[in-house]
Amino acid sequence: MKYSKEVEAMCPLAKGAYHGPAPIPQEGNWTKAMEIKDISGFTHGVGWCAPQQGACKLSLNVKNGVIEEALVETLGCSGMTHSAAMASEILIGKTILEALNTDLVCDAINTAMRELFLQIVYGRTQTAFSEDGLPVGAGLEDLGKGLRSQVGTTYATKVKGPRYLELAEGYITECAVDENDTIIGYKFVNLGKMMDMVKSGMDANEAIKKASGQYGRVEDAVKFIDPRKE
Repeated sequence: MKYSKEVEAMCPLAKGAYHGPAPIPQEGNWTKAMEIKDISGFTHGVGWCAPQQGACKLSLNVKNGVIEEALVETLGCSGMTHSAAMASEILIGKTILEALNTDLVCDAINTAMRELFLQIVYGRTQTAFSEDGLPVGAGLEDLGKGLRSQVGTTYATKVKGPRYLELAEGYITECAVDENDTIIGYKFVNLGKMMDMVKSGMDANEAIKKASGQYGRVEDAVKFIDPRKE
């Protein structure tokens, strides 16, 4: 290591008290993190691309500094969804520092990694006070049965009003409307359940019927509209 002449000319003085880093809460313990291998935790981060056209929700399960599990959910950009496929292969097995300095293909995924890194290294994970954290595989619990992301899609114009397209229950097939032209409920198809039935050998039309449901005051509707066509 090189020193300037000014530093070389200085007399040495002893360093005062050293207390080390502040401990952070990690999986039920207080940890003084000195190296990347000292970091563990499960949490989520959200990122966005430069034009803010799309967003990514990234979930990581880190054990001893290494990413053991990754869930990449994207929205609003077709290119981003393909980037997510690459990111899922890139992330696993890397340390969180490696992942922070790796091109994860899409701006939104890179931004999510940055936000997530800050949460993890500062002890702000969801598992900060959970003893031993969460097992690898916990990320799938966010998806529920059928392993599909929770998606909500609605659209509205001032002149024609709102349209519900997809909500937590599933793909909206019809909106229930009252005498005041107000939405009071909807019918839906849970695509995750439907596809599970089809894969098990059930006829597609029968699967659609069994995976269908309704929410709200559907019985009180005076008419039903297809939100994608009417």
